[in-house]
Amino acid sequence: MSLTQEQVGLTASAAARVAQIAQRTGKPAILRLSVEGGGCSGFQYRFGLADGVDAEDMTVAQDGVTLVVDPMSLDLVRGGVVDYVENLGGAAFKVENPNATAGCGCGSSFSV
Repeated sequence: MSLTQEQVGLTASAAARVAQIAQRTGKPAILRLSVEGGGCSGFQYRFGLADGVDAEDMTVAQDGVTLVVDPMSLDLVRGGVVDYVENLGGAAFKVENPNATAGCGCGSSFSV
């Protein structure tokens, strides 16, 4: 099922980085975002290149890159945006999540 950028989005910066990694590894330009229990705040984000899209997955495309989110994770990140940021602390995919009520300093875990 296709999503709109308002339901969950992928920035141009994140799409460019996924495309770069996919080209280097020879994989499709598909980024999977999932949410798992754990981390210092209760939930944590997981990112990885996917080989394909599962039947129940929700997708959104940006600049030739597909972001894939499973239905359970979508409930926790709806309205969010996946970005790729580089700063003095390093480079990473980050989720701007309007549903998060608290998060950790590294930005990889959150609570709702």
